[in-house]
This record gives sequence, C-alpha cells and structure tokens, in this order.
Amino acid sequence: MNSTWNKIIYKVWSPIYDQLFNRGLFLDARKKVFTGLELPKGSKVLFVGIGTGADLEFFNDRLLDLTAIDFSSDMLKIARGKYKNSNIDFVQMDAQDINFPDDSFDFIVASLILSVVPDPLKSLQEMNRVLKNGGSILIFDKFSSNKSGFYLTKILRPVIKVLGTDIGINHWELISKMDGALRIQKDDPVMLNGMYRKLLVEKVEGEGYARQ
Repeated sequence: MNSTWNKIIYKVWSPIYDQLFNRGLFLDARKKVFTGLELPKGSKVLFVGIGTGADLEFFNDRLLDLTAIDFSSDMLKIARGKYKNSNIDFVQMDAQDINFPDDSFDFIVASLILSVVPDPLKSLQEMNRVLKNGGSILIFDKFSSNKSGFYLTKILRPVIKVLGTDIGINHWELISKMDGALRIQKDDPVMLNGMYRKLLVEKVEGEGYARQ
C-alpha cells in the first residue's frame, strides 16, 4: 500500500462506504466499541482517519471539542456533509504526519485506520506524540493476533492489500515497537472471531515520540 494508491482506492470506496461498513455487522460493532464510553465535558478528541464520519454519531452531542482528519478529500467531503451544522473541525491530513503540536489532545479515536495506512507504526507514533500524558487511544481495527488462519491470512494478505487494507498486523507486536510509550489497558474481541478488536491504550507519562 502507498498513499497515492490509497487516495485512488478511497475515491472509489467513498460513494459506497457507508452501505458496506456502517450497517449490519459493522454498525453493531461500532455500537459495541463506542457505547458507554465516558469522557469529561470539553475533552479535546481527535479522530484519525474519520472516513465518512460513521463514528461521529457516538460523540457529536456530548459537549466535546472534536477534530476529525482524513487523507481522502472524497471521504472527508461526505463526513462534512453529514455534520454541516456542527462545531466539528474537519481537516484533510495524513495519519502518518499529523500536523498538530505535541500534547494537543486528551483522547484519540483510531477506527479502521492502522490497517490501511502504509506505515501503521509511524501513524501510531504520531498519535502518541499529539496525545497528552495519561491520555488514551481507542483503536478499533482488524488484526492477526494468533495462529488460527495463519496460512490463509498469509495467502490472502497481498491480494487484500491491493484493495487498500492489511489483514496481517499483529497488535501486540505493533504496540511493543512503541518502546513502552503506550500501555494496553483493554483488548477485547468485537467481531469475526476476534479478528476485529477494540483496544484501549494509554500514553505512559514521561514517554513519547518527538517529531523527527
């Protein structure tokens, strides 16, 4: 995967994305991931890879300071259209190069983004950088975390990457590459036999990544 190809892929996906990924099984999964999440009023929340804005309905009426970024202008246009009268700040931005100062946000939502960016570790490092000490990142994504289906995943992974997503990322390995800057608080299976998971990771005080 690369950024240029992703722009093309998500230009194609944008008109039908909600029909595929914001109804049925995926809508039930989003409700499971986001319902009951408690954040103090006024919290600064960053959505990394907001896509068509499917996750915003769980946050928009909660007196939060919301910022939503996405690399695809086509996806972002749809998200903006859904929330014309809101105070949500929509910005076109690369998840691998988040153009906000260090320690800017109290909470970050990374929904179905680490599996689609060319460099998930770089994206996670950027999220960690703009997150305040003690803040958390809520990750909802697909991961390959055990041996079941290993060979099937290995065979299908290169093919599915062409469609703009990766099914072979191991979340434990990815977090371990953060060298202690993030700590997993929750790791819950959400759907498809645990392939899709909800992770809540906390930024460890005093640790982090400076922009190079």
